[in-house]
Amino acid sequence: MANVLDIKRRIRSVTNTRQITKAMKMVSAAKLRRAQERALAARPYSQMLTNVLKSLVSRAEIYDPETGEPRHPLLAERPEKTILLIVVTGDKGLAGAFNANILKTAQKFLDAKTDVNVDLVCVGRKGRDFLRRRYPVSAAVGPELSEMAEGAAAEKPIERAGRVQIVGEHVGVLGKLEFSQARALAESVVKQFTRGEIDGVYLLYNEFKSVIAQRLVVEHLLPIKEIGVVDVRLAEEAEEEERKRRIEAAKSAGVGVRAPETREIDARAAEFGTSQVDYIYEQPAEDMFNQLLPRYISTQIFHALLESVAAEHAARMTAMEAATSNATDMIESLTLVMNRARQAKITKEIIEIVSGAAAAG
Repeated sequence: MANVLDIKRRIRSVTNTRQITKAMKMVSAAKLRRAQERALAARPYSQMLTNVLKSLVSRAEIYDPETGEPRHPLLAERPEKTILLIVVTGDKGLAGAFNANILKTAQKFLDAKTDVNVDLVCVGRKGRDFLRRRYPVSAAVGPELSEMAEGAAAEKPIERAGRVQIVGEHVGVLGKLEFSQARALAESVVKQFTRGEIDGVYLLYNEFKSVIAQRLVVEHLLPIKEIGVVDVRLAEEAEEEERKRRIEAAKSAGVGVRAPETREIDARAAEFGTSQVDYIYEQPAEDMFNQLLPRYISTQIFHALLESVAAEHAARMTAMEAATSNATDMIESLTLVMNRARQAKITKEIIEIVSGAAAAG
């Protein structure tokens, strides 16, 4: 059995760790509230853009009347030979199984796509580090090809580094996420799809509605099949035990566990697209549709990044709550061991004194 001094030192160390984890939990709770507010504030713009596009669909000839083929390249469906997967993870750890679950789902998706080439775009340091250890990096890695590289690619296509390769990395963007970053990523993706370099685009992220309503989803971005409809190809729900831990962590941190009620706002916003009023647009409806469709992809990616940030803070808050609780249990256990060691030491000293007195008598 360890002596009392060693146990005291360990209790002091665990107490300091508990203070750190408790502080990290409160910081994550504050960041979670701000992330929820940002995601909620971005919804009206996204909804109105979707509704405008729905309105334009009925007023513009988006399909050729003779061939039935879509006139916009983002609507064109073709057999998948090369696809692009955007994997959104966190830049930091200490978030429980948040990053591990995303990467596990990414591996499951890749295992199901063994008959096609897959280009990977990593958003977040954890996903980048994990995937770099398993898959090669393309010679054209980066947010997008430079003008010189694009010219070279036009003359002679860049050879693939493997069936699955990393073609883009975005590290450190989630800490101070801006729409311009999502727009740059979307423009790069749209450009590759339009040129025919890829035949499909998928987005893997942690969908966040509230602290208890989260799931991992693989969303099909391109080609667009129906405006305003999320095409989920793969979804992973959290286990019941994990949901209970999230609820306990949210209650202790003072964070709401349910999503804000927005049905009335959503219904009013949807009236624009479903209204029978004949809107007068300054530009021709077809031109406006062609210009807004790439921005629609940008808003989808931006919304996914916002939800992923909120989900990461929620996961870190839950993990730090569990760490704080475990530290408290460890302190109680070590205190009990210390008391027993102290009692054993006192008992031993008393026995020695009594034995010495008896020997002297």
